[in-house]
This record gives sequence, C-alpha cells and structure tokens, in this order.
Amino acid sequence: MRLTKFGHACVALEEAGTTVVLDPGTLTDPAVARGADAVLITHEHFDHFAPDTLKAAATANPDLRVWAPASVFAQLAELEELAGRVQPAERGDVLRIGSLDVHVYGEWHAPTHLDPVANVGYLIGGRVFHPGDAFTVPEEPVDTLLLPVNAPWLKSVEVLAYAEQVGARQGFSIHDGLVNEIGLMVVDNVLGAVTKRTGNTYRRLPVGDSTEL
Repeated sequence: MRLTKFGHACVALEEAGTTVVLDPGTLTDPAVARGADAVLITHEHFDHFAPDTLKAAATANPDLRVWAPASVFAQLAELEELAGRVQPAERGDVLRIGSLDVHVYGEWHAPTHLDPVANVGYLIGGRVFHPGDAFTVPEEPVDTLLLPVNAPWLKSVEVLAYAEQVGARQGFSIHDGLVNEIGLMVVDNVLGAVTKRTGNTYRRLPVGDSTEL
C-alpha cells in the first residue's frame, strides 16, 4: 500500500489499482480528489470537507463514490453532480472499495468550543487508521496510525497518550496545515517524543511525499 500526504489532514492510499482519498478539505489542492476511486470524509469542518472539491472530482470521474457521516451525507445528497454516489458511514459499517475493506469507527468529534458534530474514523485495508478529529481507538489492531498533531481540541500530552493507546507499529502526522515552519519543528519534536514513548516510529511526511507501507 502506498501512502501520500497532502494538505492538512488529507492523505491518499493506493493498493492494487484502487485509490482512496481521505478528507480533502479546503486546505488541500482540489486536484487530489480527481484521481480517486473513492473519497472518505470524517466530518463536516471546512479543513476536512469541501463540497466544491467533491463536485469537481465527481464531474471528472463518473465512477467516483463518496462516504461520509450523516451530517455530511445530507449536504452532498442534494448535489446533482453526486446524485446516487454518496453513502452514509457510521460506526460498525464495513465498506468495500475495490479490493479494500474499510471499517468505520467512532461517532463524535473531540470536544471543542464549537457545537458537537459527528466524526467517524476509517481503518483502510485492515492497516491504516485515520481518526479524523477524535482520539478513537479501533477494536482491531492498527499497523499505521495517522496521528493528529495540532488543533484547538488537542494537547501534546494527549497525542502521546493516544498513540500509546492505539499501539500501532508506525505512524505519520496529519492535521498540521495550520502551523508555519516553526510550528512544524514543534510537530517534529512531538513526533520524536511519541517515538520515544511508544518505541515505534512516528514521523512527518512533507506535503506531496509518499511512502510504501
């Protein structure tokens, strides 16, 4: 499986000819979603969900499919470009995308100053877990954790504790699109602390870089 990091919380996963893009929000180049077979959205906040990006992707690829929690599904189901191609995702669902099974976990966004919103995480191919904006721990083993590292709803000590609780073999940072170059140095320091704490390797992929899992 090939993992490519894009803006903020967006990644693409490619395996056996299937490409899945997660959370292409407004901080991500819209072109990222146009080559996808499926797009998975964790929740409705702008940095994870951009309707215009999905409309353009659906126009470019008539076979594109989208899964999202009910609040996002309700918005997208009204768009002509996505008619019949959007499905709701909720905890306990198992999605079939090409050769990949995707298990859905979680229900709610981590607490913030904003009103509560639904948030789901996706375990793709039994290997890579994207939690969205939550500290959801899947009920099955995780090989690679996509670890949120910067947000109004988290603290660095919570990041360390979450990585330790999930117990993944390795991890890569996400949710880092709001920080400047100095902030990225802090992110790298936090990832170093996570690596030391867990004994497993956590690192940051620059935007556009890929790695084989």
